[in-house]
Amino acid sequence: MQTTNFERAIFFSWYCEIRNCTYCYMSTQSENKKAVRSKASLIAELLICKKLGWEIGFISGGINAFTQTKFEDTLKAMHEASQEKFWLNIGALSKQELEKYLPYTKGVVGSIETVNEKLHKQVCPSKPIEPYLKMFENALSLGLKTAITIIIGLGETIGDYPKLAELIRKYKISKIHFYGLNPQKGTSYENKQPPTEEYQAEWIQKTRKEFPEIDIQCGIWADRTERIATLLKAGANSISKFPALKKFGAKEAYEIESQAELAGRKFIGTLTKLPNTDWNKEVDILNFDKTLKEQIKHKLTQYLLGMSKKLHKADF
Repeated sequence: MQTTNFERAIFFSWYCEIRNCTYCYMSTQSENKKAVRSKASLIAELLICKKLGWEIGFISGGINAFTQTKFEDTLKAMHEASQEKFWLNIGALSKQELEKYLPYTKGVVGSIETVNEKLHKQVCPSKPIEPYLKMFENALSLGLKTAITIIIGLGETIGDYPKLAELIRKYKISKIHFYGLNPQKGTSYENKQPPTEEYQAEWIQKTRKEFPEIDIQCGIWADRTERIATLLKAGANSISKFPALKKFGAKEAYEIESQAELAGRKFIGTLTKLPNTDWNKEVDILNFDKTLKEQIKHKLTQYLLGMSKKLHKADF
């Protein structure tokens, strides 16, 4: 039986320096609201992901939310906690930055969003495609993998698919994240309709047919879990975007696991059951100072308490 799994993107901030991508929640945030997370918070979330069997889709955050030095320090700590390398989705990185993060990195993700060039200039005016293409070239020269994110429903059509196929071939893209537009209040897409299940599946199906080996991830919001079986059957490997901490053990989480079964897939990990784990022991074995360990334990307690409460409310 084929398998599928949930991939969690770990965000280190809800602040972005450019804040003008017309579909993005971060574009609605104040310049003064530089919301960034602590190292302890990020490591606590990482530990939960690993224990629940969730893959780490990528490490991400708003552009220039962290200095290079602070991000490198945080990335190093996350690597030490998990003993794994990560995909990075933090803007178009220079070769010097890639070399700096190389010990902790398996690949880079370019937030392309749409391959329709005219549309891209409208929706991402301060995030041109060209620097990402240069990043891909540099990444490949350093032995790193390359991936992209695409948002379906921004105004593109399936007629734009050949441009995507050309990009995949030219830059040896090994992973693609297909998200569906999630209209955000306060943006120009606030009153737009998200893409249909069939349209999102069409992009996945065409990509799977032309690139049998590529890793395809389907982004699913909590109000669209009923389309997962269709997207998996179309060719997606894994599931993402679902707010798994906030919705852990909720009916939507159970629906995801059911949809995987409907698609004939075995679901790896869990979105509905907390493991019987000695979390303090998990933290104590880490090679961090006492202060950071106590901070991680505190954050773990907060997250796990919230997840447990949702489990108790699951009545459906």
